[in-house]
Amino acid sequence: MTHMKNPILRGFHPDPTIVRVGDDYYLATSTFEWYPGVCIYHSVDLVNWVLAARPLASLELLDMRGNPDSCGVWAPCLSYHNERFYLAFTNTRRFQGDFKDTPNYLISSEKITGPWSTPRFINSSGFDPSLFHDDTGKSYWLNMIWDHRPSKVRGNHAGRFFGGISCQEIDLNTGKLLGSPSVIFKGSELGLAEGPHIFKKGNYYYLIVAEGGTDKDHAVTIARSETVFGPYELPLNRPLLSSKCSPNLPIKRSGHGDICTTPEGESILVHLCSRPLTFRGRSVMGRETALQKLSWKDGWPELASGANIPSLIIQTDRHPHNTCSIEKVDFKRQKLPNSYHSLRYPLPKEVLYYNTHALTLHGQQSLGSLFEQSLLARRQQSFRFSYTTEFSFSPKNFQQMAGLVCYYNSKQYYYLYVTFSEEKGRVIELSSCQGRANCEYLLEEPIKLPDTGKVYLKANIDHDLLHLAYKTDESAWHWVAVNLDYSILSDEFGEGGAGANFTGAFVGICCQDLSGARQPAHFYSLNYQEFNEGEVG
Repeated sequence: MTHMKNPILRGFHPDPTIVRVGDDYYLATSTFEWYPGVCIYHSVDLVNWVLAARPLASLELLDMRGNPDSCGVWAPCLSYHNERFYLAFTNTRRFQGDFKDTPNYLISSEKITGPWSTPRFINSSGFDPSLFHDDTGKSYWLNMIWDHRPSKVRGNHAGRFFGGISCQEIDLNTGKLLGSPSVIFKGSELGLAEGPHIFKKGNYYYLIVAEGGTDKDHAVTIARSETVFGPYELPLNRPLLSSKCSPNLPIKRSGHGDICTTPEGESILVHLCSRPLTFRGRSVMGRETALQKLSWKDGWPELASGANIPSLIIQTDRHPHNTCSIEKVDFKRQKLPNSYHSLRYPLPKEVLYYNTHALTLHGQQSLGSLFEQSLLARRQQSFRFSYTTEFSFSPKNFQQMAGLVCYYNSKQYYYLYVTFSEEKGRVIELSSCQGRANCEYLLEEPIKLPDTGKVYLKANIDHDLLHLAYKTDESAWHWVAVNLDYSILSDEFGEGGAGANFTGAFVGICCQDLSGARQPAHFYSLNYQEFNEGEVG
């Protein structure tokens, strides 16, 4: 017997939903404004996971241009019925204020790798849609209800907006909802019920919901009923899972889960969590996916440990792969791997293309844009890692920029880039947004570069510290800045904290041309390398 360590999906992987098909497990997670939408992972042992599909990969399937930060694809639900996969998801278009604009869609495919059907709009009465396929042959559509109205009964706190979990029969052939929606569950005393899933065991329907918000009070609650439409009763021992009462546990904010059953009949819970930086309380990797084993007692599931706090170590008879990752991309030999995402839409072929030795990226809008950015980045998956890129860029004016970016959202990033100065010609600059729309420029003077030739940029991340460097040949690195506060790239740092920021830190490349001329940058290599504690980056 060996063991695995949570989380099973490191870095930004929130809102997991899981389904088993034969001996294969498929787990999908939210992607918010990152494109393509939804990451689907495959495993045969629940321990080792491989990215198998990113289904929302064309404008026909998903267009998020204009969506605010931390909007876009929220809490998908992956299910399987009659030899077909179904994926329900929200494309959230508005977050701030009393109203949410939450159109919900459904797509399907015979294979997890697609092709996926054209999205069918189902409803928009709330977010976190889910499908349940009953053994009676009927299927049901669930989502939470967003109630914007002021209410003396519900008070003036955030929970007043959560109007309960709605259920309605759906015709999968037409995508039409049948009958009237019914609110089947109002939530427990934790409040803020969302993220519903239903599974059936024996004579009971079990409803799983996320409650308590997405910060330290987050939880998984389970209720049961003898009918799909309720009434649903709560167990005496609740919630099923929460990190709230375990302040010393490295896994925090545990909640939003889904349950599946192994071929041997064992029940498994997958759930989101976060690992804040020690002493900083900031989650630079956002919310990740963890796994817990369940047992059953008196008709109720409970954690195998008997408590309701998540376990960091899970015993297994499978051997986890090496979790220290190295990803080297040489564009002479390969194209961009599927670990990379763009923002809000797929970069068109006139903006992103390959030749025999480089990836060419044409400049578009600013890093603060919510529409069409030329940015490609991958999620951070370790507390200690380095990232380097080799590229060439010949800016003609100060509005043209290209380089390396450490990015959380449009108001939280560090950007080391090549641009143009009227006094010095081609130069390096360093800018940062730290929770507001205005940038800070962190160098006393731009750094003069040769007028032509390649530039190499490097970021070293060590927990909450960021070190940035450059060079123009194979010589030693020149450090531009050290000990920058990397923890600003976290859920907790932004306005509204962890209750309003839902992604995680990414690192990658980008190119801007605010003059509209679309000046290109040519990238030759990208290297991401993780380090264990004590290793030198």
